[in-house]
Amino acid sequence: MGAVICTVLMSGAAGAQDRSQFTLFNPTPSDQMRSFSTDRPTKSNVPYTVPAGHFQYEGNLLGYSYNDTSVADTTTRSWLVANPTFKLGLLDNVDFEVSISAFNSVQATTRSTGATSGATGIGNTVTRAKINLFGNDGGPSALAIIPYVQWPTAPQGIGNQFVQGGVIAPLAVSLPYGFTTILMGELDYLKNPNDNGYYVNIPALINISRSVLPGVTAYAELYADWSTNPQVPTVYTADFALALESQAQFPTRYRHQYRPEPGRDALPDLRRHCAAFLSTCFHEASRLDCR
Repeated sequence: MGAVICTVLMSGAAGAQDRSQFTLFNPTPSDQMRSFSTDRPTKSNVPYTVPAGHFQYEGNLLGYSYNDTSVADTTTRSWLVANPTFKLGLLDNVDFEVSISAFNSVQATTRSTGATSGATGIGNTVTRAKINLFGNDGGPSALAIIPYVQWPTAPQGIGNQFVQGGVIAPLAVSLPYGFTTILMGELDYLKNPNDNGYYVNIPALINISRSVLPGVTAYAELYADWSTNPQVPTVYTADFALALESQAQFPTRYRHQYRPEPGRDALPDLRRHCAAFLSTCFHEASRLDCR
C-alpha cells in the first residue's frame, strides 16, 4: 500500500509545470488556463483550483430536502433559493472561495403531535482556501487540502449561531477505461446539538465518474458521515448525478440521492433509486444535440 501511494504522489508531481509566476496581479494567460472544473453536483470536491487572476462562479438555483430519520419523531423540510459560490484564483495553486445561500426556509414537524415550527432567512457564510499540492495541470492524480470556516450569518433555526470549521482533502485518480475516482476525507469541528461544546465529525466518500456521451458525464458516489458525539447519528448516502454541458458552455446538472432508512431492507430501495436515476440519464441524453 505504501509503494502504491508513493507512486501516485511521484507521478502526480512529474506532470506538473512551473507556473509559479502567475498570481492575482499577474493573471494566467487565457491560452494557458486549465480546464474548467467545479465542486458540483455531488458532495465531492475536486482538487483543482481556479487559474491565478481569474474568477469563477458556481451556484444552485433551487434546492429541496426532506429528512425524517436524523431526529426522532421529527420530519424536516428545507427549501434553499440561490446558493452561489464565488472563487478567485490567488496563486497558480491557491484560490479563495466564499459561499452563502440567499434564502432558506426550514420547517420541522413533530409527527406524534403534529406541532410545527419553522424559520426563514439568509444562510451561513462559508469561506474556504483550496490549496493544490500536485496534479493541478494534468497527470494521473491530483491532491488538495481545503481548510474552511463557517460564519454564523444565519438566524437561529436556520443556523446555530456558532462558528464552525474543518479541513477537506480530495484526491483525484485517473482509472482505466476513462473513469476517474475521487477519494475524499474530511474533519469537521462542529457545535454539539444540545449544548455549547464542540465535537469532531468525520465524513468520507468515494466518487466515480465517466463521460458517457459528448458533453455528458455520469457520477456515482458513496458517502459516510461518522460523529464522535453519540447524540449525532451516523449517516450513509448513495448519490447519482448527471452533468450535461451545452455548446454554450453552461453545464446543467441532475442529482439523485438515496438515504437508507434505519431498520429497513436497503437493497430494494437502492435498486429502485438506481433505476430512476438511469431512466433520467437516458431520457436527458436522448434530448442532446451531440454534434
